[in-house]
Amino acid sequence: MIAEYFKRHAQTLVFTLGRLYQRPVATALTTLVIGITLALPAGLHLMVSNVNSVGYSWEGSLTASLFLADSVDDKAGQMLASDIRSRESVRGTSYISRQQALEEFRALSGFGEALDLLDHNPLPAVVVVRFKTNQSPDAINATVRGLSELPGVVEAKLDHQWLDRLFAILATVQRAAMIIAALLAIAVILTVGNTIRLDIENRKDEIVIMKLVGASDAFVRRPFLYTGFWYGFLGGIAALILLGIAVALMAGPAGHLAALYQSSFVIRGLGFSSSLGLLGIGVALGWFGAAWTVARHLGAIVPR
Repeated sequence: MIAEYFKRHAQTLVFTLGRLYQRPVATALTTLVIGITLALPAGLHLMVSNVNSVGYSWEGSLTASLFLADSVDDKAGQMLASDIRSRESVRGTSYISRQQALEEFRALSGFGEALDLLDHNPLPAVVVVRFKTNQSPDAINATVRGLSELPGVVEAKLDHQWLDRLFAILATVQRAAMIIAALLAIAVILTVGNTIRLDIENRKDEIVIMKLVGASDAFVRRPFLYTGFWYGFLGGIAALILLGIAVALMAGPAGHLAALYQSSFVIRGLGFSSSLGLLGIGVALGWFGAAWTVARHLGAIVPR
């Protein structure tokens, strides 16, 4: 009994795929529309994921400045920089003495003559700390707090305001992507539903005959449900292909941009689990669109 049940469903699955194959142009157009509709929110999600992953991974994009007390001489400052460099989360350090800081300020500020009037150097020595890649914001902030408590360190500053703004923008884009995904999911349901409705209208006489010979509603409904399944599945495949093409086209410019920031970042596509998820969403939307349409229109067909 169970084997017969699955056999009937397998036959219907193959039968509906064959019917779609017999209408290649209409099937291709519907599949492409569904694929584009699924690819748009998936592409936004992919963009946000890639920018999120690169946010804290640009080499040298995040540095902390440790301002040292005036009592710390150059030898002690260099030893402190060396000790910090040995930490696992730190990629490198640079020590800037008070004299070097004064010379840089004199060269860049244009106040050289005014500085000559001072009887002492007002600028502190600085240890510049560069962090390793692929660290979370919390981990880097915790490291900076620990560095600020080291002997001889007066203040530690991490320039991450731009990054906070970036992640705030990304959160907004992510929310917008969710809203767009919900709207486009409705578009997929309507697209599949309208296609199934036309199919029901074209097969109206066939459905009437099937009901006259005693076919159950489940038997009549099954091919349309599997047609929706195929539309969703093929639309998901089309979306994956479109996303793959988009990633391939963006790989070159993204790699060039990463090279300008001395980063090894490589743009990533959807992983295996995300690809399966996109296919599952496509199938679910296609099936639901077909079921919704069949429930509305099939019951209106009554043999006379």
